[in-house]
Amino acid sequence: MTDARQEPAAAKAATITTPSDREIHVERVFDAPRDRVFAVYTDPDLIPQWWGPRGMTVTVDKMDVRAGGDWRFVARNPDGSEEAFRGSYREVTPPERIVQTFEWEPMAGYVSLETATFENLGERTKVTTVSLFYTTEERDGMLGSGMESGLNETYERLDELLAELESG
Repeated sequence: MTDARQEPAAAKAATITTPSDREIHVERVFDAPRDRVFAVYTDPDLIPQWWGPRGMTVTVDKMDVRAGGDWRFVARNPDGSEEAFRGSYREVTPPERIVQTFEWEPMAGYVSLETATFENLGERTKVTTVSLFYTTEERDGMLGSGMESGLNETYERLDELLAELESG
Protein backbone atom coordinates (compact mmCIF):
# COMPACT_ATOMS: atom_id res chain seq x y z
CA MET A 1 0.00 0.00 0.00
CA THR A 2 1.30 3.45 -0.90
CA ASP A 3 1.85 5.95 1.89
CA ALA A 4 -0.58 8.77 1.05
CA ARG A 5 2.00 11.34 2.14
CA GLN A 6 4.18 10.24 -0.77
CA GLU A 7 1.46 10.63 -3.40
CA PRO A 8 2.22 13.15 -6.13
CA ALA A 9 0.23 16.38 -5.95
CA ALA A 10 -1.97 15.39 -8.90
CA ALA A 11 -3.09 12.26 -7.04
CA LYS A 12 -4.17 14.47 -4.13
CA ALA A 13 -6.23 16.88 -6.22
CA ALA A 14 -9.74 17.55 -5.02
CA THR A 15 -12.56 15.79 -6.82
CA ILE A 16 -14.92 18.47 -8.13
CA THR A 17 -18.33 17.56 -9.56
CA THR A 18 -21.59 19.31 -10.40
CA PRO A 19 -24.37 16.94 -9.26
CA SER A 20 -27.10 19.47 -10.06
CA ASP A 21 -27.41 22.69 -12.03
CA ARG A 22 -26.86 24.80 -8.89
CA GLU A 23 -24.23 22.80 -6.94
CA ILE A 24 -20.48 22.31 -6.77
CA HIS A 25 -19.41 19.20 -4.85
CA VAL A 26 -15.77 18.97 -3.67
CA GLU A 27 -14.11 15.99 -1.94
CA ARG A 28 -10.57 15.78 -0.62
CA VAL A 29 -8.82 13.46 1.85
CA PHE A 30 -6.28 14.88 4.28
CA ASP A 31 -3.61 12.93 6.16
CA ALA A 32 -4.68 14.02 9.63
CA PRO A 33 -7.33 13.02 12.16
CA ARG A 34 -10.73 14.71 11.92
CA ASP A 35 -10.33 16.71 15.14
CA ARG A 36 -7.12 18.31 13.84
CA VAL A 37 -8.56 19.12 10.41
CA PHE A 38 -11.69 20.66 11.94
CA ALA A 39 -9.56 22.67 14.38
CA VAL A 40 -7.46 24.12 11.55
CA TYR A 41 -10.63 25.12 9.67
CA THR A 42 -11.94 26.98 12.72
CA ASP A 43 -8.81 28.63 14.19
CA PRO A 44 -8.43 32.27 13.11
CA ASP A 45 -4.71 32.16 13.95
CA LEU A 46 -4.16 29.29 11.48
CA ILE A 47 -6.35 30.48 8.57
CA PRO A 48 -3.66 32.84 7.18
CA GLN A 49 -1.23 29.92 7.00
CA TRP A 50 -3.29 27.93 4.49
CA TRP A 51 -6.34 29.77 3.13
CA GLY A 52 -5.93 30.95 -0.44
CA PRO A 53 -3.33 30.36 -3.15
CA ARG A 54 0.39 30.85 -2.57
CA GLY A 55 1.48 34.43 -2.99
CA MET A 56 -1.76 35.71 -1.48
CA THR A 57 -1.57 37.05 2.07
CA VAL A 58 -4.73 36.52 4.10
CA THR A 59 -5.79 38.43 7.19
CA VAL A 60 -8.71 37.35 9.33
CA ASP A 61 -10.82 40.46 9.91
CA LYS A 62 -13.40 38.53 11.94
CA MET A 63 -14.16 34.90 12.64
CA ASP A 64 -16.86 34.12 15.20
CA VAL A 65 -17.20 30.35 14.71
CA ARG A 66 -20.70 29.68 16.06
CA ALA A 67 -24.19 29.56 14.61
CA GLY A 68 -25.07 33.18 13.89
CA GLY A 69 -21.44 34.31 13.93
CA ASP A 70 -19.80 36.12 11.03
CA TRP A 71 -16.49 35.71 9.25
CA ARG A 72 -14.50 37.96 6.92
CA PHE A 73 -11.08 37.34 5.38
CA VAL A 74 -9.10 40.00 3.50
CA ALA A 75 -6.74 38.70 0.82
CA ARG A 76 -3.84 40.77 -0.51
CA ASN A 77 -2.66 39.71 -3.96
CA PRO A 78 1.01 39.85 -5.01
CA ASP A 79 0.31 43.10 -6.92
CA GLY A 80 -0.90 44.74 -3.67
CA SER A 81 -4.59 44.74 -4.55
CA GLU A 82 -7.00 43.49 -1.92
CA GLU A 83 -10.26 41.58 -2.03
CA ALA A 84 -12.40 40.29 0.77
CA PHE A 85 -14.57 37.24 1.37
CA ARG A 86 -17.28 37.05 4.00
CA GLY A 87 -20.18 35.07 5.32
CA SER A 88 -22.17 33.92 8.31
CA TYR A 89 -22.10 30.60 10.09
CA ARG A 90 -25.46 28.85 10.04
CA GLU A 91 -24.36 25.67 11.84
CA VAL A 92 -21.15 24.59 13.58
CA THR A 93 -21.10 21.00 14.86
CA PRO A 94 -17.54 20.11 15.98
CA PRO A 95 -15.83 18.12 14.55
CA GLU A 96 -18.41 17.01 11.99
CA ARG A 97 -19.94 19.88 10.05
CA ILE A 98 -19.87 23.58 9.20
CA VAL A 99 -22.65 25.32 7.28
CA GLN A 100 -21.89 28.89 6.21
CA THR A 101 -22.65 31.48 3.60
CA PHE A 102 -19.89 32.56 1.21
CA GLU A 103 -19.68 35.88 -0.60
CA TRP A 104 -16.85 37.49 -2.56
CA GLU A 105 -17.20 41.23 -1.80
CA PRO A 106 -16.40 42.44 -5.33
CA MET A 107 -19.51 40.48 -6.40
CA ALA A 108 -21.68 41.47 -3.43
CA GLY A 109 -25.12 39.95 -3.47
CA TYR A 110 -24.03 36.66 -5.02
CA VAL A 111 -24.10 34.45 -1.94
CA SER A 112 -23.68 30.69 -1.91
CA LEU A 113 -24.44 28.30 0.92
CA GLU A 114 -21.56 25.94 1.77
CA THR A 115 -21.87 22.77 3.80
CA ALA A 116 -18.57 21.16 4.81
CA THR A 117 -18.60 17.71 6.39
CA PHE A 118 -15.59 16.09 8.01
CA GLU A 119 -15.62 12.30 7.74
CA ASN A 120 -13.47 10.37 10.20
CA LEU A 121 -11.21 7.90 8.37
CA GLY A 122 -9.05 7.13 11.41
CA GLU A 123 -5.77 8.93 10.86
CA ARG A 124 -7.19 10.56 7.73
CA THR A 125 -10.18 12.83 7.13
CA LYS A 126 -12.39 13.25 4.09
CA VAL A 127 -13.69 16.79 3.74
CA THR A 128 -16.73 17.13 1.50
CA THR A 129 -17.99 20.59 0.63
CA VAL A 130 -21.25 21.21 -1.17
CA SER A 131 -21.79 24.77 -2.44
CA LEU A 132 -25.33 25.68 -3.41
CA PHE A 133 -25.86 28.70 -5.66
CA TYR A 134 -29.07 30.57 -6.49
CA THR A 135 -28.66 30.06 -10.22
CA THR A 136 -26.79 27.91 -12.71
CA GLU A 137 -25.09 31.06 -14.01
CA GLU A 138 -23.69 31.84 -10.55
CA ARG A 139 -22.41 28.28 -10.20
CA ASP A 140 -20.83 28.40 -13.65
CA GLY A 141 -19.25 31.78 -12.85
CA MET A 142 -17.56 30.24 -9.83
CA LEU A 143 -16.35 27.27 -11.87
CA GLY A 144 -14.97 29.63 -14.51
CA SER A 145 -13.19 31.87 -12.00
CA GLY A 146 -10.12 29.68 -11.55
CA MET A 147 -11.69 28.13 -8.46
CA GLU A 148 -10.28 24.65 -9.14
CA SER A 149 -6.62 25.67 -9.29
CA GLY A 150 -6.97 28.03 -6.33
CA LEU A 151 -8.75 25.36 -4.30
CA ASN A 152 -6.12 22.71 -5.02
CA GLU A 153 -3.31 25.11 -4.12
CA THR A 154 -5.14 26.01 -0.90
CA TYR A 155 -5.52 22.32 -0.05
CA GLU A 156 -1.80 21.72 -0.73
CA ARG A 157 -1.02 24.48 1.78
CA LEU A 158 -3.44 22.86 4.24
CA ASP A 159 -1.62 19.52 3.79
CA GLU A 160 1.67 21.25 4.61
CA LEU A 161 0.25 22.91 7.74
CA LEU A 162 -1.31 19.67 8.98
CA ALA A 163 2.03 17.86 8.52
CA GLU A 164 3.83 20.66 10.38
CA LEU A 165 1.34 20.50 13.26
CA GLU A 166 1.73 16.73 13.45
CA SER A 167 5.53 16.96 13.66
CA GLY A 168 5.16 19.50 16.44
